[in-house]
Amino acid sequence: MNTAEDRHTPHATSDLGRRVVARRAELGLSREDVAERAGTTPAFLAYVEERVSTPGIEFLVRLANALETTVRDLTGSTADLAPGGARAGYRAQMEDIGEAECWELLDGHGVGRVAVEGRDGLMVIPVNYQVVDREIVFMTAADSSLARGAASGVEVAFEEDRLDEAFSQGWSVLLVGPVRRVSDETAVRRIRDAIHSEPWAGDGRDTVVTLSPRRVTGRRIRVPGAPGTPSGSAGQDPPRQ
Repeated sequence: MNTAEDRHTPHATSDLGRRVVARRAELGLSREDVAERAGTTPAFLAYVEERVSTPGIEFLVRLANALETTVRDLTGSTADLAPGGARAGYRAQMEDIGEAECWELLDGHGVGRVAVEGRDGLMVIPVNYQVVDREIVFMTAADSSLARGAASGVEVAFEEDRLDEAFSQGWSVLLVGPVRRVSDETAVRRIRDAIHSEPWAGDGRDTVVTLSPRRVTGRRIRVPGAPGTPSGSAGQDPPRQ
């Protein structure tokens, strides 16, 4: 759990610092937690996060291990590579995720993908999303494929996932249902007040579209022995006879 000090931490000023802070938040770890794992002090970790610094490779390896990732990921070497390039984990297992946990994994907002019918056929578009009252909200351009589809209430598929490249495991959540364009000014104002951030793609995306899912499903890949895998879970070696 993040401490009050973490919530008031100045913005990171280096690429490495931003990646460390983001990974800490993803794992739900405080600065003290990561410092203890990496065998350093919270003060030095704060220096790495908040100032331009070039720590040695030995510390980077310890920090990557503490954050359950790789040095290449922390330093941005894999930023432009497609995810999922690691080898499959040993005795990996696929399991279903219940609807309640699917909503928890969406975590209120983020970036996912929408599959929608466009002028040239089916399209898959990366989108910023926000969860509001068990609906998925998108801000899009008025002439986008998503906005045009919403005008006629077409059904779309929305997908969000997370991959842990270091351990070849992860999860995926899929929501399917009709989309609609929100035009009521009061409703638009309420939704915009709840939105965490503006679309990454920039200005001109002020049309509000909501997805009301009729189906919410998820799947997870677990690797025995990897972080987050419950002890005694299925997939571990059976007791010897």
